[in-house]
Amino acid sequence: MTNQTDMAAYYAKRAETYEQVYDRPERQADLAVLRERLCEVLRDQRVLEIACGTGYWTAQFAESAQSVLATDINAEMIDIAKAKGMPAEKVRFALADAFDLTLEGTYSACFAGFWWSHVLRQEQEGFLLKLREKLGKDTWLVLIDNVYVEGSSTTIARTDLQGNTFQIRTLPNGERYEVLKNFPTDSALRKKMGAVVKEIRILRLEHYWMLTCRFK
Repeated sequence: MTNQTDMAAYYAKRAETYEQVYDRPERQADLAVLRERLCEVLRDQRVLEIACGTGYWTAQFAESAQSVLATDINAEMIDIAKAKGMPAEKVRFALADAFDLTLEGTYSACFAGFWWSHVLRQEQEGFLLKLREKLGKDTWLVLIDNVYVEGSSTTIARTDLQGNTFQIRTLPNGERYEVLKNFPTDSALRKKMGAVVKEIRILRLEHYWMLTCRFK
Protein backbone atom coordinates (compact mmCIF):
# COMPACT_ATOMS: atom_id res chain seq x y z
CA MET A 1 0.00 0.00 0.00
CA THR A 2 1.33 3.43 -0.95
CA ASN A 3 2.00 5.82 1.89
CA GLN A 4 0.72 9.33 1.24
CA THR A 5 2.74 12.31 2.48
CA ASP A 6 0.34 15.28 2.37
CA MET A 7 0.27 16.17 6.06
CA ALA A 8 -2.48 18.80 5.72
CA ALA A 9 -4.70 16.22 4.03
CA TYR A 10 -3.93 13.69 6.76
CA TYR A 11 -4.96 16.04 9.56
CA ALA A 12 -8.08 17.18 7.68
CA LYS A 13 -9.21 13.56 7.45
CA ARG A 14 -8.28 12.91 11.08
CA ALA A 15 -10.07 15.99 12.45
CA GLU A 16 -13.10 14.14 13.85
CA THR A 17 -10.98 11.67 15.84
CA TYR A 18 -7.94 13.84 16.58
CA GLU A 19 -8.65 14.49 20.26
CA GLN A 20 -8.72 10.78 21.11
CA VAL A 21 -4.96 11.05 21.61
CA TYR A 22 -5.66 13.10 24.77
CA ASP A 23 -7.75 10.31 26.29
CA ARG A 24 -4.83 7.95 26.93
CA PRO A 25 -4.72 7.17 30.68
CA GLU A 26 -0.92 7.23 30.96
CA ARG A 27 -0.82 10.84 29.70
CA GLN A 28 -3.36 12.44 32.03
CA ALA A 29 -0.93 13.62 34.73
CA ASP A 30 1.33 15.29 32.15
CA LEU A 31 -1.64 16.93 30.43
CA ALA A 32 -2.85 18.39 33.73
CA VAL A 33 0.58 19.97 34.30
CA LEU A 34 0.66 21.39 30.74
CA ARG A 35 -2.81 22.88 31.01
CA GLU A 36 -1.89 24.65 34.27
CA ARG A 37 1.47 25.93 33.00
CA LEU A 38 -0.02 27.10 29.70
CA CYS A 39 -2.72 29.13 31.42
CA GLU A 40 -0.06 30.74 33.63
CA VAL A 41 2.34 31.71 30.87
CA LEU A 42 -0.37 33.03 28.51
CA ARG A 43 -2.31 34.90 31.19
CA ASP A 44 -3.33 38.39 29.97
CA GLN A 45 -1.44 37.89 26.68
CA ARG A 46 -2.66 38.74 23.17
CA VAL A 47 -2.05 35.30 21.69
CA LEU A 48 -1.51 34.23 18.10
CA GLU A 49 -1.97 30.47 17.97
CA ILE A 50 -0.39 28.54 15.10
CA ALA A 51 -1.88 25.23 13.94
CA CYS A 52 -4.69 25.29 16.50
CA GLY A 53 -6.24 22.10 15.13
CA THR A 54 -9.50 21.23 16.86
CA GLY A 55 -9.03 24.00 19.40
CA TYR A 56 -8.29 21.59 22.26
CA TRP A 57 -5.47 23.77 23.59
CA THR A 58 -7.18 27.02 22.64
CA ALA A 59 -9.99 26.12 25.00
CA GLN A 60 -7.49 25.40 27.79
CA PHE A 61 -5.88 28.86 27.85
CA ALA A 62 -8.57 31.11 26.30
CA GLU A 63 -10.04 32.11 29.64
CA SER A 64 -6.73 33.37 31.06
CA ALA A 65 -5.54 35.09 27.86
CA GLN A 66 -6.52 38.65 26.98
CA SER A 67 -7.37 37.65 23.40
CA VAL A 68 -6.68 34.80 20.98
CA LEU A 69 -6.42 34.54 17.21
CA ALA A 70 -6.33 30.79 16.56
CA THR A 71 -5.20 29.76 13.07
CA ASP A 72 -5.00 26.53 11.13
CA ILE A 73 -4.57 25.52 7.50
CA ASN A 74 -7.55 23.12 7.65
CA ALA A 75 -11.14 24.35 7.54
CA GLU A 76 -12.18 20.97 8.97
CA MET A 77 -10.17 21.62 12.10
CA ILE A 78 -11.37 25.22 12.43
CA ASP A 79 -15.02 24.10 12.22
CA ILE A 80 -14.54 21.72 15.16
CA ALA A 81 -12.72 24.41 17.16
CA LYS A 82 -15.50 26.94 16.55
CA ALA A 83 -18.09 24.43 17.75
CA LYS A 84 -16.50 24.41 21.22
CA GLY A 85 -18.34 27.65 21.98
CA MET A 86 -15.43 29.77 23.16
CA PRO A 87 -16.39 33.43 23.78
CA ALA A 88 -16.47 35.26 20.43
CA GLU A 89 -15.45 38.55 22.03
CA LYS A 90 -12.16 36.98 23.08
CA VAL A 91 -11.39 34.16 20.63
CA ARG A 92 -11.27 34.52 16.84
CA PHE A 93 -10.35 31.93 14.21
CA ALA A 94 -8.71 32.27 10.83
CA LEU A 95 -7.51 29.97 8.06
CA ALA A 96 -3.77 30.51 7.71
CA ASP A 97 -0.62 28.71 6.57
CA ALA A 98 1.90 28.70 9.42
CA PHE A 99 4.71 29.17 6.88
CA ASP A 100 3.04 32.18 5.27
CA LEU A 101 1.29 34.23 7.94
CA THR A 102 -0.33 37.31 6.39
CA LEU A 103 -2.43 38.25 9.40
CA GLU A 104 -3.21 41.71 10.72
CA GLY A 105 -2.90 42.71 14.35
CA THR A 106 -0.26 42.81 17.06
CA TYR A 107 0.43 40.03 19.53
CA SER A 108 2.37 39.72 22.76
CA ALA A 109 2.68 35.91 22.59
CA CYS A 110 2.63 33.09 20.05
CA PHE A 111 1.61 29.54 20.92
CA ALA A 112 2.12 26.42 18.81
CA GLY A 113 1.04 23.08 20.20
CA PHE A 114 2.45 19.95 18.52
CA TRP A 115 3.61 21.94 15.51
CA TRP A 116 7.38 22.18 15.95
CA SER A 117 7.74 18.42 15.48
CA HIS A 118 6.18 18.76 12.01
CA VAL A 119 8.71 21.33 10.79
CA LEU A 120 11.70 19.90 8.92
CA ARG A 121 14.92 20.39 10.87
CA GLN A 122 16.51 22.25 7.96
CA GLU A 123 13.55 24.67 7.83
CA GLN A 124 13.17 25.38 11.56
CA GLU A 125 15.49 28.38 11.83
CA GLY A 126 13.97 29.99 8.73
CA PHE A 127 10.51 29.48 10.18
CA LEU A 128 11.54 31.18 13.42
CA LEU A 129 13.10 34.11 11.55
CA LYS A 130 9.89 34.70 9.60
CA LEU A 131 7.86 34.45 12.80
CA ARG A 132 10.12 36.98 14.53
CA GLU A 133 9.72 39.32 11.55
CA LYS A 134 5.95 39.04 11.91
CA LEU A 135 5.71 39.28 15.70
CA GLY A 136 8.63 41.48 16.67
CA LYS A 137 11.32 41.54 19.33
CA ASP A 138 10.47 40.38 22.88
CA THR A 139 7.25 38.60 21.84
CA TRP A 140 6.82 35.39 23.83
CA LEU A 141 6.94 32.06 22.00
CA VAL A 142 5.46 29.00 23.71
CA LEU A 143 5.77 25.50 22.27
CA ILE A 144 4.51 22.16 23.52
CA ASP A 145 5.12 18.84 21.82
CA ASN A 146 5.64 15.12 22.26
CA VAL A 147 8.44 13.15 23.87
CA TYR A 148 9.06 9.79 22.20
CA VAL A 149 8.01 7.05 24.60
CA GLU A 150 8.53 3.45 23.56
CA GLY A 151 5.23 1.58 23.66
CA SER A 152 3.14 4.75 23.75
CA SER A 153 4.37 6.73 20.75
CA THR A 154 3.87 5.60 17.17
CA THR A 155 7.03 3.79 16.03
CA ILE A 156 9.52 5.78 13.97
CA ALA A 157 9.49 4.28 10.48
CA ARG A 158 12.52 6.03 8.98
CA THR A 159 15.08 8.78 9.47
CA ASP A 160 16.29 10.91 6.55
CA LEU A 161 19.77 12.28 5.87
CA GLN A 162 18.98 15.53 7.75
CA GLY A 163 17.94 13.60 10.87
CA ASN A 164 14.19 14.11 10.41
CA THR A 165 12.10 11.19 11.66
CA PHE A 166 8.87 9.92 10.12
CA GLN A 167 5.96 7.78 11.31
CA ILE A 168 3.38 5.78 9.38
CA ARG A 169 -0.12 6.79 10.49
CA THR A 170 -3.21 4.79 9.47
CA LEU A 171 -6.64 6.43 9.35
CA PRO A 172 -9.84 4.55 10.29
CA ASN A 173 -10.59 4.05 6.58
CA GLY A 174 -7.26 2.29 6.11
CA GLU A 175 -5.43 5.09 4.33
CA ARG A 176 -1.77 5.30 5.31
CA TYR A 177 0.23 8.49 5.59
CA GLU A 178 3.91 9.07 6.21
CA VAL A 179 4.01 11.92 8.72
CA LEU A 180 7.04 13.97 9.73
CA LYS A 181 7.41 13.82 13.52
CA ASN A 182 10.65 14.97 15.16
CA PHE A 183 11.53 14.41 18.83
CA PRO A 184 14.27 16.93 19.73
CA THR A 185 16.35 16.81 22.90
CA ASP A 186 16.62 19.86 25.13
CA SER A 187 20.12 20.58 23.83
CA ALA A 188 18.94 20.29 20.21
CA LEU A 189 16.14 22.77 20.89
CA ARG A 190 18.51 25.26 22.48
CA LYS A 191 21.04 24.92 19.66
CA LYS A 192 18.46 25.28 16.90
CA MET A 193 16.60 28.21 18.47
CA GLY A 194 19.37 30.08 20.26
CA ALA A 195 20.22 32.40 17.37
CA VAL A 196 16.66 33.75 17.15
CA VAL A 197 15.25 33.61 20.69
CA LYS A 198 16.41 34.25 24.27
CA GLU A 199 15.42 33.23 27.80
CA ILE A 200 14.76 29.63 26.77
CA ARG A 201 13.14 27.54 29.48
CA ILE A 202 12.21 23.91 28.92
CA LEU A 203 9.92 21.70 31.01
CA ARG A 204 10.33 18.03 30.07
CA LEU A 205 7.71 15.57 31.31
CA GLU A 206 7.38 11.86 30.54
CA HIS A 207 5.21 12.28 27.43
CA TYR A 208 5.50 15.98 26.55
CA TRP A 209 7.83 18.96 26.63
CA MET A 210 7.06 22.67 26.93
CA LEU A 211 9.37 25.50 25.89
CA THR A 212 9.01 29.21 26.59
CA CYS A 213 11.25 31.94 25.20
CA ARG A 214 11.22 35.43 23.73
CA PHE A 215 12.34 36.64 20.33
CA LYS A 216 15.64 38.52 20.30
